[in-house]
Parts: sequence; C-alpha cells; structure tokens
Amino acid sequence: MQIIKQNLPVTLPNFCNLGIMLRILVLVDAMSLLAALARSSGSWWQEVLVISALVQPVLLASLLALCLLRRWLKRLPYHLGIAAVLLLTTLITTLVAVAGQNLFSGSGGLPLALDRYWLFSLAATGTVLYYLHLRNRALSPAITEARLQALQARIRPHFLFNSLNAVLSLIRSDPKRAEQTLEDMADLFRVLMADNRQLTTLEKEVALCRQYLNIEQLRLGERLYIAWAIDKMPREALVPPLVLQPLLENAVYHGIEPRTEPGEISINIYRSRDEVHLVIRNPYLGDDKHHGGNKMALDNVGERLKLHFDAEARLDASIHGNTYQVHITLPYTTSE
Repeated sequence: MQIIKQNLPVTLPNFCNLGIMLRILVLVDAMSLLAALARSSGSWWQEVLVISALVQPVLLASLLALCLLRRWLKRLPYHLGIAAVLLLTTLITTLVAVAGQNLFSGSGGLPLALDRYWLFSLAATGTVLYYLHLRNRALSPAITEARLQALQARIRPHFLFNSLNAVLSLIRSDPKRAEQTLEDMADLFRVLMADNRQLTTLEKEVALCRQYLNIEQLRLGERLYIAWAIDKMPREALVPPLVLQPLLENAVYHGIEPRTEPGEISINIYRSRDEVHLVIRNPYLGDDKHHGGNKMALDNVGERLKLHFDAEARLDASIHGNTYQVHITLPYTTSE
C-alpha cells in the first residue's frame, strides 16, 4: 500500500480563481470594518468611508496585479512568492496613498500616514495569505489523503476476482484479448496506486476510463453498452486525475450489475466557452440498495474539485426518471 504523504507541496493560491478573489474581498473588507470600529469615537460609518476610500482601490489593484503576475509568482519558491506578494501590495498601497493625498488630507478623516497604511496593508496581506494557506491544508489533511488513497485503491475484490476469471477463460480461446486485458489491468492499477495530486490532461483520463470499461465489458458482456460523446472534448484540458473512473465504477456497480437486461452508460464531454462539462448517465433502479454507496465517490470527487478549482467547479448529481446523472463543470485550463 502506498505511503500517505503528509508533507504536501506548499504553493501560492491561484489569484485569478473566482472563489479565491471572493474570499480575499470578504476578509479584507471585514478587517477594514474592524479597523474603522476601533478608530471611531462616534460616527463609525464615516471612518468606514474614509478607510474604504483607500482600501478598495488598493484591494482591487492588488487583485488585478496578482492575477496578471500569477504565472511568474508560481515559478518562485513559496517563501519568495510570499515576499513578492507583500512587496507588491506595499508598492500599490504607496502609489494609491500618494495619488489620493489631497483627498485624504482634506476629508478630515484618516490622515496621510504611510506607516499606518503600510502596517494595515502588510497585516491584511499576511492574514489573507495565512488564511489561504490554512484552508489549503484543511482541504488536504492526512484523513482526506487516506480517503483518497482508499478510493483509488479500492477496486472492489469482486471486480478483481471476476476480471481475472474472465481473463483465464480467454487464455486458450482468445489469447490476444486476454493479454490486452491484463495490460489494461496493469495500467489501471498503476494509475490508481500513484500519487495523484497533480492535474492531468482530459485525454489521459479518458484513456484510463476506456481501459477500465474494456475490462468491465469483458466481464459483463452484452449487458454493458458504452456510448461515448467526446467529439467536442478539449483533450488538452487539465482535470484532477481519477475524476471520472470512480464515477464510472459507480455507474457500472449501481446501474448495470443489478439489472438482468442490458443497460447503457453514456459519457458526454464537451467545452462551452471557458468551461469543461463532463456528464455521466446510467440506469437508475429506485428500489435498488446498491445506490446507497454513491455518496463516497461523489464526496471524494467533489473535495478534489474544490481543492483544485474552488468555487469555479461544480458537481451535480440528479435523477431523471430511470436515469441517474452526474454533471461536472470545471474551468477550462491547460498546462500553457
């Protein structure tokens, strides 16, 4: 069994991510409100207006600059990246404060005192970076790593046992197919047992899923029909590894195995503007107890989508008559 690593790589957040931006806006505005309440001796809302007049331009300009420089910041070591972010926000604070000197000095509110602005800017930036660092660690603790490894390595014993029996039955009658199936099983287990925290291309993920479904089709025969709709699939798009395979395993286990008649699993993958959509459908039996196990895979995939893409990714599971559907939406990103 693979050893679970607890020393996860530490990196700066993606400052272009919508969820990250919203969290920074809320946190900095909350700190501004607290600073205004601490300074006010009467009309606290006037203090809020005075502080916001400086904080909001600095905040928006900093977010824009960090988003534009994200590729350069990503190449820096983490501690140098932190220093660069602090230096950048301090520089923007200075420029905005000097540019608005006349406005602030004539408002009767917060005086032009760069040392105070710098102190607030450094405190707010440091607090935001520390919060995002803690959040990243909270999404990837040892317990989540353990759940991920368990999910990746959990190819059900009955699947392995039945697949090996199917291969044995083919050794004499169709040795080439038996050999190909063993190669598919080896590739599948190699990926399942690997360290899968880095994003992979959609093309590789689909290739792995094809190998998995080939094994299942050998075992289930005509009971399993696969319908691929991937003509519009962006092959270069980056996705979390094993984002589809656990869902397809669920589709086979919950939608096909309980049935006596043939069933269809459809996979539709396409790009719409700056989003990638992955839709999986399988037969649904309302009175089947198998469906109780769906939640583990869905929760795990949802956690990894949140870790990599934050609020920009969504996972929706729904039932439409006799069909169970899982729809994943994530931002279109590439290695370039």
